[in-house]
Amino acid sequence: MATNPVTADGRARILADGNHIPMLGLGVWQVPNGADCLNAVGWALELGYRHIDTAQAYGNEESVGRALRDSGLSRDAVHITTKFHPEHKDPTAEAEQSLERLGVDYVDLYLIHWPQGGPTWAWPGMERARELGYARSIGVSNFNVDELQALLTVATIPPAVDQLKLSPFEYRRALLEACQARNIAVEAYSPLGTGRHLSDKTVNVVAHRVGRTPAQVLLRWCVQHELIAITKSTHRERIEENAQIFDFSLSHEDMADLDASDRTDGTARALERPWWLRRRTGTRRTIFRRGRGLST
Repeated sequence: MATNPVTADGRARILADGNHIPMLGLGVWQVPNGADCLNAVGWALELGYRHIDTAQAYGNEESVGRALRDSGLSRDAVHITTKFHPEHKDPTAEAEQSLERLGVDYVDLYLIHWPQGGPTWAWPGMERARELGYARSIGVSNFNVDELQALLTVATIPPAVDQLKLSPFEYRRALLEACQARNIAVEAYSPLGTGRHLSDKTVNVVAHRVGRTPAQVLLRWCVQHELIAITKSTHRERIEENAQIFDFSLSHEDMADLDASDRTDGTARALERPWWLRRRTGTRRTIFRRGRGLST
């Protein structure tokens, strides 16, 4: 459903700026800095992943960088994404600090993690980070249609990517169509619903039909919709299982059954309950801490 082409082997997307991004990535949300993150990223790289997704808010960029160095792979063999924490002030300065923590000269993709404070204020700093060579591509995460449009109105360099919470159960058609129309590639985070979707009846029926696991079906659904899938695990066997999605296809019937699972009514919203909107009334108030309170 996207306008940006997929490479001939189906394993990478070509972004509007001409850069490539692997269709499958390992995310490290809520993976502690240290042995857990080192192991997960190291196993992923050993098993053939070439796309690692971290963020300043996750607090584990150091371990991602160390795992890359320990892998023996060249820097340009692995796509690295990090994200600007919008509670900070300067995307360019924060990008430079991310590079220091990662131990690399550039990241492949630098995203605004969420549109706290509005969708446009941080973009000049993102563009500056790209101009300085800190990032090869820049984009956003958790931006809805109106926020994307506001950003495009002021951007000199348009966002190449919008990373969103997507799965057959959060199939945000209106938002995906808006991204398609604006030549913005879409990444899907939490495509397994942090494990909740694995027990769904429809997913399991399709998995039985195609002889694959529920996780593989959910990730393949992303790939066939030309959504870049960001999956997460700290278990070697699951990291390996999740990588095995490029040697089978889902039928039109399979895809239609999964599409019908959507619970968002095809919304243009990025999230039903944006966590960055602090509630000033009532008894609940969201508190942001490094590596906590995030869902990407």
